[in-house]
Amino acid sequence: MKLVKTYFLRHPVSTQRFLEILPCFFSWSLILFPIWGSFLCPEIVAYYVIAFTVYWLYRSAVMAVLGFAAHFRIKASQKNDWFADLQKVFPEKYKKIHHLIIIPTYQEPITTLERTLEHLAAQSFPTKNLHVMVTFEKREGEAGKEKAAALEKKFGHVFGHLMTTFHPDLEGEVKGKSSNNAWGGKQAYKILVEKDKIPVENITITSEDADAIFHKHYFSYLTFDFLSQKNPYRCTWQGSIVFYNNIWKVPAPIRVLGAMFSVNQMYILMRHDRLINFSTYSTTLKHMSEIGFWDTDVIPEDYRFFFKSYFSRKGDFEVRPIFLPIYADMPETNSWWGTMVNQYEQLKRWAWGVSDDAYIIKQFIINDDIPFGDRFIRVLKVMEDHFLWPVNWFAVTIAALLPPFLNQEFNRTLLGKTLPQVTSFLLTLALINLFTIILVDALNRPPRPKRTLLSYITQPLEFALFPVVGFFFTALPGIDAHTRLMMGKYLEYKVTKKV
Repeated sequence: MKLVKTYFLRHPVSTQRFLEILPCFFSWSLILFPIWGSFLCPEIVAYYVIAFTVYWLYRSAVMAVLGFAAHFRIKASQKNDWFADLQKVFPEKYKKIHHLIIIPTYQEPITTLERTLEHLAAQSFPTKNLHVMVTFEKREGEAGKEKAAALEKKFGHVFGHLMTTFHPDLEGEVKGKSSNNAWGGKQAYKILVEKDKIPVENITITSEDADAIFHKHYFSYLTFDFLSQKNPYRCTWQGSIVFYNNIWKVPAPIRVLGAMFSVNQMYILMRHDRLINFSTYSTTLKHMSEIGFWDTDVIPEDYRFFFKSYFSRKGDFEVRPIFLPIYADMPETNSWWGTMVNQYEQLKRWAWGVSDDAYIIKQFIINDDIPFGDRFIRVLKVMEDHFLWPVNWFAVTIAALLPPFLNQEFNRTLLGKTLPQVTSFLLTLALINLFTIILVDALNRPPRPKRTLLSYITQPLEFALFPVVGFFFTALPGIDAHTRLMMGKYLEYKVTKKV
Protein backbone atom coordinates (compact mmCIF):
# COMPACT_ATOMS: atom_id res chain seq x y z
CA MET A 1 0.00 0.00 0.00
CA LYS A 2 2.90 2.38 0.72
CA LEU A 3 4.21 1.90 -2.82
CA VAL A 4 0.78 2.67 -4.24
CA LYS A 5 0.51 5.75 -2.03
CA THR A 6 3.92 6.97 -3.19
CA TYR A 7 2.97 6.44 -6.84
CA PHE A 8 -0.29 8.36 -6.43
CA LEU A 9 1.49 11.26 -4.74
CA ARG A 10 4.13 11.43 -7.48
CA HIS A 11 1.70 11.11 -10.41
CA PRO A 12 -1.44 13.09 -9.47
CA VAL A 13 -2.59 13.80 -13.04
CA SER A 14 -2.22 10.33 -14.54
CA THR A 15 -3.72 8.61 -11.47
CA GLN A 16 -6.64 11.06 -11.54
CA ARG A 17 -7.44 10.15 -15.16
CA PHE A 18 -7.04 6.44 -14.42
CA LEU A 19 -9.54 6.68 -11.57
CA GLU A 20 -11.95 8.66 -13.76
CA ILE A 21 -11.82 5.97 -16.45
CA LEU A 22 -12.13 3.07 -13.99
CA PRO A 23 -15.90 3.32 -13.21
CA CYS A 24 -16.90 3.40 -16.87
CA PHE A 25 -14.54 0.57 -17.76
CA PHE A 26 -15.97 -1.49 -14.91
CA SER A 27 -19.63 -0.80 -15.71
CA TRP A 28 -19.32 -1.29 -19.49
CA SER A 29 -17.38 -4.51 -18.90
CA LEU A 30 -20.20 -5.93 -16.76
CA ILE A 31 -22.88 -4.74 -19.19
CA LEU A 32 -21.18 -6.27 -22.24
CA PHE A 33 -19.90 -9.43 -20.55
CA PRO A 34 -23.18 -11.40 -21.00
CA ILE A 35 -23.00 -10.70 -24.76
CA TRP A 36 -19.48 -11.76 -25.66
CA GLY A 37 -19.30 -14.18 -22.72
CA SER A 38 -22.31 -16.08 -24.08
CA PHE A 39 -20.10 -17.26 -26.94
CA LEU A 40 -16.85 -17.86 -25.07
CA CYS A 41 -17.86 -18.87 -21.52
CA PRO A 42 -21.65 -19.19 -21.21
CA GLU A 43 -21.44 -21.15 -17.96
CA ILE A 44 -19.54 -18.33 -16.25
CA VAL A 45 -22.09 -15.83 -17.58
CA ALA A 46 -24.90 -17.97 -16.17
CA TYR A 47 -23.36 -18.06 -12.70
CA TYR A 48 -22.63 -14.32 -12.93
CA VAL A 49 -26.30 -13.65 -13.72
CA ILE A 50 -27.53 -15.91 -10.91
CA ALA A 51 -25.12 -14.30 -8.43
CA PHE A 52 -26.23 -10.83 -9.46
CA THR A 53 -29.91 -11.76 -9.16
CA VAL A 54 -29.32 -13.14 -5.65
CA TYR A 55 -27.50 -9.91 -4.81
CA TRP A 56 -30.46 -7.92 -6.13
CA LEU A 57 -32.89 -10.05 -4.10
CA TYR A 58 -30.81 -9.42 -0.98
CA ARG A 59 -30.63 -5.67 -1.58
CA SER A 60 -34.37 -5.39 -2.16
CA ALA A 61 -35.12 -7.46 0.97
CA VAL A 62 -32.89 -5.29 3.16
CA MET A 63 -34.44 -2.15 1.70
CA ALA A 64 -37.97 -3.45 2.32
CA VAL A 65 -37.34 -4.58 5.91
CA LEU A 66 -35.34 -1.54 7.01
CA GLY A 67 -37.62 0.79 5.07
CA PHE A 68 -40.55 -0.55 7.07
CA ALA A 69 -38.59 -0.16 10.31
CA ALA A 70 -37.64 3.42 9.37
CA HIS A 71 -41.31 4.16 8.65
CA PHE A 72 -42.21 3.38 12.27
CA ARG A 73 -39.26 5.40 13.60
CA ILE A 74 -40.32 8.38 11.49
CA LYS A 75 -43.97 8.16 12.53
CA ALA A 76 -42.95 8.02 16.19
CA SER A 77 -40.62 11.01 15.81
CA GLN A 78 -43.34 13.02 14.08
CA LYS A 79 -45.65 12.50 17.06
CA ASN A 80 -43.01 13.51 19.60
CA ASP A 81 -42.85 17.11 20.82
CA TRP A 82 -39.13 17.71 20.38
CA PHE A 83 -39.24 21.30 21.56
CA ALA A 84 -40.90 20.23 24.82
CA ASP A 85 -38.12 17.67 25.27
CA LEU A 86 -35.56 20.43 24.70
CA GLN A 87 -37.11 22.62 27.34
CA LYS A 88 -37.18 19.72 29.80
CA VAL A 89 -33.71 18.24 29.24
CA PHE A 90 -31.71 21.35 28.22
CA PRO A 91 -33.76 24.24 29.71
CA GLU A 92 -31.02 26.85 29.32
CA LYS A 93 -28.55 25.40 26.85
CA TYR A 94 -30.95 25.29 23.89
CA LYS A 95 -31.43 29.07 24.06
CA LYS A 96 -27.77 29.56 23.13
CA ILE A 97 -27.96 27.43 19.98
CA HIS A 98 -28.38 29.12 16.62
CA HIS A 99 -29.06 27.59 13.22
CA LEU A 100 -27.78 29.00 9.95
CA ILE A 101 -29.72 27.83 6.88
CA ILE A 102 -28.11 28.27 3.46
CA ILE A 103 -30.58 28.21 0.56
CA PRO A 104 -28.74 28.25 -2.80
CA THR A 105 -31.00 29.29 -5.67
CA TYR A 106 -30.83 30.03 -9.37
CA GLN A 107 -33.92 30.88 -11.41
CA GLU A 108 -36.13 29.33 -8.74
CA PRO A 109 -39.73 30.64 -8.78
CA ILE A 110 -40.47 33.17 -6.04
CA THR A 111 -43.43 31.04 -4.97
CA THR A 112 -41.12 28.11 -4.22
CA LEU A 113 -38.78 30.28 -2.15
CA GLU A 114 -41.72 31.79 -0.25
CA ARG A 115 -43.08 28.31 0.49
CA THR A 116 -39.70 27.23 1.84
CA LEU A 117 -39.41 30.27 4.12
CA GLU A 118 -43.00 29.93 5.31
CA HIS A 119 -42.25 26.43 6.59
CA LEU A 120 -39.04 27.62 8.24
CA ALA A 121 -41.12 30.31 9.96
CA ALA A 122 -43.41 27.56 11.28
CA GLN A 123 -40.60 25.71 13.10
CA SER A 124 -41.20 24.83 16.75
CA PHE A 125 -37.68 26.05 17.57
CA PRO A 126 -37.54 29.83 18.24
CA THR A 127 -37.33 31.52 14.85
CA LYS A 128 -35.15 34.35 16.20
CA ASN A 129 -32.44 31.69 16.57
CA LEU A 130 -32.83 30.76 12.90
CA HIS A 131 -30.68 32.73 10.48
CA VAL A 132 -31.47 32.31 6.79
CA MET A 133 -29.05 33.07 3.96
CA VAL A 134 -30.66 32.95 0.51
CA THR A 135 -27.77 32.93 -1.92
CA PHE A 136 -28.67 33.91 -5.47
CA GLU A 137 -26.42 33.68 -8.51
CA LYS A 138 -25.31 37.11 -9.71
CA ARG A 139 -25.86 36.06 -13.32
CA GLU A 140 -29.61 35.88 -12.63
CA GLY A 141 -29.56 39.67 -12.89
CA GLU A 142 -32.47 41.91 -12.00
CA ALA A 143 -34.83 38.97 -11.50
CA GLY A 144 -32.70 37.78 -8.59
CA LYS A 145 -32.61 41.26 -7.04
CA GLU A 146 -36.39 41.57 -7.28
CA LYS A 147 -36.88 38.19 -5.57
CA ALA A 148 -34.38 39.09 -2.86
CA ALA A 149 -36.19 42.36 -2.14
CA ALA A 150 -39.57 40.61 -2.02
CA LEU A 151 -38.30 37.97 0.42
CA GLU A 152 -36.66 40.54 2.68
CA LYS A 153 -39.86 42.58 2.78
CA LYS A 154 -42.05 39.59 3.61
CA PHE A 155 -39.77 37.64 5.98
CA GLY A 156 -37.19 40.15 7.20
CA HIS A 157 -38.82 40.45 10.62
CA VAL A 158 -39.45 36.73 11.14
CA PHE A 159 -35.98 35.29 11.68
CA GLY A 160 -32.90 36.31 13.60
CA HIS A 161 -31.50 37.27 10.20
CA LEU A 162 -32.84 36.99 6.69
CA MET A 163 -29.78 37.57 4.56
CA THR A 164 -29.44 37.57 0.79
CA THR A 165 -26.29 37.54 -1.27
CA PHE A 166 -25.33 37.25 -4.94
CA HIS A 167 -22.68 34.72 -5.85
CA PRO A 168 -20.46 36.01 -8.67
CA ASP A 169 -18.88 33.82 -11.33
CA LEU A 170 -15.34 33.40 -10.00
CA GLU A 171 -12.27 32.10 -11.79
CA GLY A 172 -11.60 28.44 -11.06
CA GLU A 173 -15.07 27.72 -9.71
CA VAL A 174 -17.61 25.31 -11.18
CA LYS A 175 -21.05 26.83 -11.45
CA GLY A 176 -23.48 24.99 -9.21
CA LYS A 177 -24.78 24.33 -5.74
CA SER A 178 -21.43 23.58 -4.10
CA SER A 179 -19.76 26.87 -5.04
CA ASN A 180 -22.94 28.82 -4.28
CA ASN A 181 -23.20 27.15 -0.86
CA ALA A 182 -19.59 28.01 -0.09
CA TRP A 183 -20.11 31.65 -1.01
CA GLY A 184 -23.27 31.96 1.08
CA GLY A 185 -21.73 30.17 4.05
CA LYS A 186 -18.68 32.43 4.10
CA GLN A 187 -20.78 35.58 3.84
CA ALA A 188 -23.05 34.43 6.67
CA TYR A 189 -20.01 33.56 8.83
CA LYS A 190 -18.83 37.17 8.56
CA ILE A 191 -22.20 38.44 9.77
CA LEU A 192 -23.00 35.96 12.55
CA VAL A 193 -19.54 35.23 13.97
CA GLU A 194 -17.35 38.18 13.09
CA LYS A 195 -19.95 40.95 13.30
CA ASP A 196 -22.60 39.71 15.76
CA LYS A 197 -20.08 37.77 17.87
CA ILE A 198 -22.23 34.65 18.18
CA PRO A 199 -19.85 31.88 19.33
CA VAL A 200 -19.16 29.66 16.34
CA GLU A 201 -19.40 26.60 18.63
CA ASN A 202 -23.10 27.38 19.11
CA ILE A 203 -24.08 27.50 15.44
CA THR A 204 -25.14 24.72 13.11
CA ILE A 205 -25.22 25.21 9.35
CA THR A 206 -27.79 23.58 7.06
CA SER A 207 -27.68 23.27 3.30
CA GLU A 208 -31.32 23.38 2.22
CA ASP A 209 -32.45 22.85 -1.35
CA ALA A 210 -34.70 25.69 -2.44
CA ASP A 211 -37.72 23.37 -2.79
CA ALA A 212 -37.19 21.50 0.49
CA ILE A 213 -39.73 21.70 3.31
CA PHE A 214 -38.63 20.76 6.83
CA HIS A 215 -40.90 19.06 9.34
CA LYS A 216 -41.88 21.61 12.00
CA HIS A 217 -39.73 19.89 14.65
CA TYR A 218 -36.59 19.49 12.50
CA PHE A 219 -34.49 22.15 14.23
CA SER A 220 -35.75 21.17 17.69
CA TYR A 221 -34.72 17.55 16.96
CA LEU A 222 -31.40 18.76 15.54
CA THR A 223 -30.74 20.92 18.62
CA PHE A 224 -31.61 18.06 20.97
CA ASP A 225 -29.21 15.68 19.24
CA PHE A 226 -26.52 18.37 18.94
CA LEU A 227 -26.62 18.98 22.70
CA SER A 228 -26.69 15.23 23.40
CA GLN A 229 -23.41 14.52 21.62
CA LYS A 230 -20.03 14.47 23.36
CA ASN A 231 -18.44 15.96 20.25
CA PRO A 232 -21.09 17.36 17.89
CA TYR A 233 -18.36 18.98 15.78
CA ARG A 234 -17.63 15.59 14.24
CA CYS A 235 -21.19 15.06 13.03
CA THR A 236 -23.51 15.86 10.19
CA TRP A 237 -27.24 15.23 10.38
CA GLN A 238 -29.50 13.80 7.69
CA GLY A 239 -33.29 13.74 7.62
CA SER A 240 -35.48 11.54 5.43
CA ILE A 241 -35.76 13.14 1.99
CA VAL A 242 -39.16 12.24 0.56
CA PHE A 243 -40.21 13.49 -2.87
CA TYR A 244 -43.83 14.12 -2.02
CA ASN A 245 -44.36 17.86 -2.48
CA ASN A 246 -45.81 17.43 -5.97
CA ILE A 247 -46.17 13.64 -6.12
CA TRP A 248 -49.76 13.82 -7.43
CA LYS A 249 -48.96 16.43 -10.09
CA VAL A 250 -46.19 14.62 -11.97
CA PRO A 251 -46.72 11.88 -14.59
CA ALA A 252 -46.94 8.25 -13.45
CA PRO A 253 -43.34 7.30 -14.42
CA ILE A 254 -41.98 10.18 -12.34
CA ARG A 255 -44.31 9.22 -9.50
CA VAL A 256 -42.88 5.69 -9.50
CA LEU A 257 -39.36 7.10 -9.30
CA GLY A 258 -40.37 9.45 -6.49
CA ALA A 259 -41.79 6.53 -4.51
CA MET A 260 -38.65 4.42 -4.89
CA PHE A 261 -36.33 7.32 -4.07
CA SER A 262 -38.38 8.23 -1.00
CA VAL A 263 -38.43 4.72 0.49
CA ASN A 264 -34.73 4.36 -0.29
CA GLN A 265 -34.01 7.54 1.69
CA MET A 266 -36.02 6.19 4.62
CA TYR A 267 -34.19 2.87 4.52
CA ILE A 268 -30.76 4.45 4.31
CA LEU A 269 -31.29 6.17 7.68
CA MET A 270 -31.09 2.70 9.24
CA ARG A 271 -27.72 1.89 7.64
CA HIS A 272 -24.79 3.46 9.47
CA ASP A 273 -22.38 1.94 6.95
CA ARG A 274 -24.23 3.50 4.00
CA LEU A 275 -25.64 6.70 5.46
CA ILE A 276 -24.09 9.72 3.77
CA ASN A 277 -25.58 13.21 3.78
CA PHE A 278 -27.66 13.94 0.70
CA SER A 279 -29.35 16.98 -0.81
CA THR A 280 -30.48 18.76 2.40
CA TYR A 281 -28.46 18.23 5.59
CA SER A 282 -26.93 19.93 8.63
CA THR A 283 -23.54 20.11 10.32
CA THR A 284 -21.77 22.59 12.61
CA LEU A 285 -20.45 25.92 11.44
CA LYS A 286 -17.30 25.28 13.48
CA HIS A 287 -16.54 22.13 11.51
CA MET A 288 -17.50 23.71 8.20
CA SER A 289 -15.23 26.71 8.72
CA GLU A 290 -12.32 24.49 9.81
CA ILE A 291 -12.43 22.43 6.59
CA GLY A 292 -12.84 25.50 4.39
CA PHE A 293 -16.55 25.14 3.62
CA TRP A 294 -17.76 23.33 0.49
CA ASP A 295 -15.40 22.77 -2.41
CA THR A 296 -16.01 25.18 -5.27
CA ASP A 297 -14.59 23.11 -8.13
CA VAL A 298 -17.12 20.24 -8.12
CA ILE A 299 -20.76 19.69 -9.09
CA PRO A 300 -21.95 17.04 -6.57
CA GLU A 301 -21.44 18.65 -3.17
CA ASP A 302 -22.99 16.24 -0.67
CA TYR A 303 -20.76 13.15 -1.01
CA ARG A 304 -17.72 15.40 -1.50
CA PHE A 305 -18.52 17.24 1.72
CA PHE A 306 -18.85 14.00 3.67
CA PHE A 307 -15.60 12.46 2.47
CA LYS A 308 -13.73 15.75 2.75
CA SER A 309 -14.90 15.80 6.39
CA TYR A 310 -14.26 12.10 6.95
CA PHE A 311 -10.66 12.17 5.71
CA SER A 312 -9.77 15.55 7.23
CA ARG A 313 -10.97 14.25 10.61
CA LYS A 314 -9.01 11.00 10.20
CA GLY A 315 -12.20 8.95 10.15
CA ASP A 316 -13.66 10.62 13.24
CA PHE A 317 -16.81 11.85 11.52
CA GLU A 318 -20.28 10.38 11.31
CA VAL A 319 -23.70 10.99 9.80
CA ARG A 320 -26.47 10.93 12.38
CA PRO A 321 -30.03 10.19 11.24
CA ILE A 322 -32.91 12.53 11.95
CA PHE A 323 -36.08 10.48 11.72
CA LEU A 324 -38.23 13.27 10.36
CA PRO A 325 -39.30 13.85 6.76
CA ILE A 326 -37.86 16.57 4.56
CA TYR A 327 -40.29 17.07 1.71
CA ALA A 328 -38.87 17.77 -1.75
CA ASP A 329 -40.16 18.26 -5.31
CA MET A 330 -39.87 15.90 -8.22
CA PRO A 331 -38.97 17.61 -11.52
CA GLU A 332 -42.07 19.17 -13.04
CA THR A 333 -42.63 21.42 -16.05
CA ASN A 334 -45.68 22.53 -17.99
CA SER A 335 -45.40 19.64 -20.45
CA TRP A 336 -45.17 15.86 -20.16
CA TRP A 337 -42.07 15.65 -22.34
CA GLY A 338 -40.37 18.56 -20.59
CA THR A 339 -40.86 16.81 -17.25
CA MET A 340 -39.31 13.63 -18.62
CA VAL A 341 -36.29 15.48 -19.99
CA ASN A 342 -35.90 17.38 -16.73
CA GLN A 343 -35.99 14.15 -14.73
CA TYR A 344 -33.36 12.60 -16.98
CA GLU A 345 -31.07 15.61 -16.58
CA GLN A 346 -31.46 15.56 -12.81
CA LEU A 347 -30.60 11.87 -12.61
CA LYS A 348 -27.64 12.33 -14.92
CA ARG A 349 -26.39 14.99 -12.50
CA TRP A 350 -26.92 12.61 -9.58
CA ALA A 351 -25.10 9.86 -11.47
CA TRP A 352 -22.28 12.35 -12.03
CA GLY A 353 -21.54 11.73 -8.36
CA VAL A 354 -19.29 9.00 -9.76
CA SER A 355 -16.86 11.83 -10.55
CA ASP A 356 -16.19 12.01 -6.80
CA ASP A 357 -14.94 8.44 -6.76
CA ALA A 358 -11.49 9.43 -8.04
CA TYR A 359 -11.13 11.81 -5.10
CA ILE A 360 -12.55 9.26 -2.63
CA ILE A 361 -10.33 6.38 -3.80
CA LYS A 362 -7.24 8.58 -3.83
CA GLN A 363 -7.96 9.80 -0.30
CA PHE A 364 -8.52 6.18 0.76
CA ILE A 365 -5.01 5.31 -0.46
CA ILE A 366 -3.28 8.40 0.89
CA ASN A 367 -4.89 8.48 4.35
CA ASP A 368 -3.37 5.28 5.68
CA ASP A 369 -3.50 6.63 9.24
CA ILE A 370 -7.24 5.85 9.35
CA PRO A 371 -8.01 2.24 10.37
CA PHE A 372 -8.10 0.21 7.15
CA GLY A 373 -11.33 -1.64 7.90
CA ASP A 374 -13.35 1.50 8.58
CA ARG A 375 -12.24 3.43 5.52
CA PHE A 376 -12.42 0.30 3.32
CA ILE A 377 -16.10 -0.30 4.17
CA ARG A 378 -16.99 3.35 3.63
CA VAL A 379 -15.30 3.55 0.24
CA LEU A 380 -16.46 0.10 -0.87
CA LYS A 381 -20.13 0.96 -0.28
CA VAL A 382 -19.82 4.12 -2.36
CA MET A 383 -18.04 2.30 -5.17
CA GLU A 384 -20.68 -0.44 -5.08
CA ASP A 385 -23.48 2.10 -5.53
CA HIS A 386 -21.72 4.24 -8.13
CA PHE A 387 -20.00 1.56 -10.20
CA LEU A 388 -23.11 -0.62 -10.41
CA TRP A 389 -25.54 2.24 -11.08
CA PRO A 390 -25.71 1.60 -14.87
CA VAL A 391 -25.23 -2.18 -14.52
CA ASN A 392 -28.14 -3.22 -12.30
CA TRP A 393 -30.89 -2.92 -14.88
CA PHE A 394 -29.06 -4.90 -17.57
CA ALA A 395 -27.90 -7.65 -15.20
CA VAL A 396 -31.35 -8.16 -13.70
CA THR A 397 -33.69 -7.77 -16.68
CA ILE A 398 -32.06 -9.12 -19.86
CA ALA A 399 -28.73 -10.78 -19.01
CA ALA A 400 -30.34 -14.14 -18.19
CA LEU A 401 -31.89 -14.35 -21.67
CA LEU A 402 -28.67 -13.81 -23.60
CA PRO A 403 -26.61 -17.03 -23.09
CA PRO A 404 -29.38 -19.44 -24.22
CA PHE A 405 -30.45 -17.08 -27.02
CA LEU A 406 -26.99 -16.35 -28.43
CA ASN A 407 -25.47 -19.80 -27.90
CA GLN A 408 -27.75 -22.62 -29.07
CA GLU A 409 -25.30 -25.27 -27.93
CA PHE A 410 -25.43 -23.87 -24.39
CA ASN A 411 -29.22 -23.67 -24.69
CA ARG A 412 -29.34 -27.45 -24.97
CA THR A 413 -27.58 -27.93 -21.63
CA LEU A 414 -29.40 -28.23 -18.31
CA LEU A 415 -27.94 -24.94 -17.07
CA GLY A 416 -28.89 -23.18 -20.29
CA LYS A 417 -32.49 -24.42 -20.15
CA THR A 418 -32.99 -23.57 -16.48
CA LEU A 419 -31.16 -20.22 -16.29
CA PRO A 420 -34.20 -18.07 -17.25
CA GLN A 421 -36.43 -20.05 -14.90
CA VAL A 422 -34.01 -19.73 -11.97
CA THR A 423 -33.61 -16.00 -12.36
CA SER A 424 -37.36 -15.59 -12.94
CA PHE A 425 -38.05 -17.43 -9.67
CA LEU A 426 -35.61 -15.23 -7.76
CA LEU A 427 -37.12 -12.06 -9.23
CA THR A 428 -40.59 -13.32 -8.33
CA LEU A 429 -39.41 -13.59 -4.72
CA ALA A 430 -38.21 -10.03 -5.01
CA LEU A 431 -41.81 -8.99 -5.79
CA ILE A 432 -42.61 -9.58 -2.12
CA ASN A 433 -40.06 -6.92 -1.27
CA LEU A 434 -41.49 -4.62 -3.94
CA PHE A 435 -44.97 -4.95 -2.43
CA THR A 436 -43.52 -3.98 0.96
CA ILE A 437 -41.84 -0.94 -0.58
CA ILE A 438 -45.14 0.05 -2.26
CA LEU A 439 -46.88 -0.23 1.12
CA VAL A 440 -44.27 1.91 2.90
CA ASP A 441 -44.63 4.54 0.17
CA ALA A 442 -48.45 4.46 0.37
CA LEU A 443 -48.34 4.93 4.15
CA ASN A 444 -46.13 8.01 3.88
CA ARG A 445 -47.11 9.92 0.76
CA PRO A 446 -49.81 12.62 1.20
CA PRO A 447 -53.42 11.71 0.35
CA ARG A 448 -54.48 12.00 -3.26
CA PRO A 449 -56.48 15.23 -3.77
CA LYS A 450 -59.27 13.47 -5.63
CA ARG A 451 -59.58 9.95 -4.29
CA THR A 452 -61.72 7.44 -6.17
CA LEU A 453 -61.98 3.67 -6.18
CA LEU A 454 -60.17 3.64 -9.52
CA SER A 455 -57.28 5.68 -8.09
CA TYR A 456 -56.77 3.13 -5.30
CA ILE A 457 -56.62 0.35 -7.90
CA THR A 458 -54.32 2.09 -10.37
CA GLN A 459 -51.83 3.46 -7.81
CA PRO A 460 -50.03 0.14 -7.16
CA LEU A 461 -50.40 -0.82 -10.83
CA GLU A 462 -48.17 2.13 -11.74
CA PHE A 463 -45.24 0.13 -10.42
CA ALA A 464 -45.59 -2.15 -13.45
CA LEU A 465 -43.78 0.70 -15.23
CA PHE A 466 -40.72 0.09 -13.09
CA PRO A 467 -38.69 -1.96 -15.67
CA VAL A 468 -39.20 0.75 -18.32
CA VAL A 469 -38.62 3.57 -15.84
CA GLY A 470 -35.50 1.81 -14.60
CA PHE A 471 -34.01 1.73 -18.08
CA PHE A 472 -34.69 5.35 -19.06
CA PHE A 473 -34.12 6.94 -15.67
CA THR A 474 -31.47 4.74 -14.07
CA ALA A 475 -29.45 2.80 -16.62
CA LEU A 476 -29.27 5.45 -19.35
CA PRO A 477 -28.35 8.47 -17.21
CA GLY A 478 -25.81 6.26 -15.41
CA ILE A 479 -24.20 5.19 -18.68
CA ASP A 480 -24.29 8.78 -19.90
CA ALA A 481 -22.49 10.10 -16.81
CA HIS A 482 -19.93 7.27 -16.69
CA THR A 483 -19.06 7.58 -20.38
CA ARG A 484 -18.77 11.37 -20.21
CA LEU A 485 -16.36 11.04 -17.31
CA MET A 486 -14.27 8.44 -19.12
CA MET A 487 -14.08 10.65 -22.24
CA GLY A 488 -13.17 13.71 -20.19
CA LYS A 489 -16.37 15.53 -21.26
CA TYR A 490 -17.09 17.02 -17.87
CA LEU A 491 -20.67 17.80 -17.00
CA GLU A 492 -21.92 21.34 -16.55
CA TYR A 493 -24.42 22.05 -13.79
CA LYS A 494 -27.99 22.35 -15.08
CA VAL A 495 -30.67 23.52 -12.70
CA THR A 496 -33.65 21.14 -12.56
CA LYS A 497 -36.68 23.15 -13.62
CA LYS A 498 -39.69 22.88 -11.33
CA VAL A 499 -42.99 24.73 -11.38
